[in-house]
Amino acid sequence: MSFRLRFGAADVRILDEQDAFSGHFRVARVTLEHRCFSGGWSAPLTREVFHRGDAVGVLPYEPETDSLILLEQFRPGALRGESSPWMLELVAGIVEAGESDADVVQREAMEEAGCELAELVPVASFFPSAGACSEHVRLFCGRVLRAGAGQVHGLDSEGEDILVHRIPRREALGLLGADRIANGHTLIALQWLALHGDRLRQRWLAAETSGQQTPE
Repeated sequence: MSFRLRFGAADVRILDEQDAFSGHFRVARVTLEHRCFSGGWSAPLTREVFHRGDAVGVLPYEPETDSLILLEQFRPGALRGESSPWMLELVAGIVEAGESDADVVQREAMEEAGCELAELVPVASFFPSAGACSEHVRLFCGRVLRAGAGQVHGLDSEGEDILVHRIPRREALGLLGADRIANGHTLIALQWLALHGDRLRQRWLAAETSGQQTPE
């Protein structure tokens, strides 16, 4: 593709950065200036930026049953009016120091869903709220070898209470089309699956029939 963004990291000057809050997460107060499309530099801007680390998510897909493993859990940030603060989500977790994305996927899949995965296929990488948060998310689709569907999982030490569902792909995409997927990570992964799911299922089933091992 020929498109390129006009500016890059070198077109921003950090004038000052201080901690506005530091706890489990960090909020920085940053003063900066950046180049403008009309020429020259902006006036100094002061913004608060929420630093919570990077995250990885995986949409576990079981080609034999053409089903997805999805999680139902409570999210306090979704407490708004009469809407349910429970969400249907993919598996996700924060990347800790020294961990690879694959490490996080395998750890979180087992903790949250009793789920063992084989091949991981990259889906997307993005900033979910770059106007205020530095978090970068990488999403994958993972082939399910086994999963704890119908069971409750999660770590007591983290207050997790997660119900694991096995949902047919057609039904999950129907929820997507009906605007019933309120979690951004899951919405993006399901949109990807709507485009690539048939081809991915054919490939994984063909590999199984031929006795090939899918790479991790």
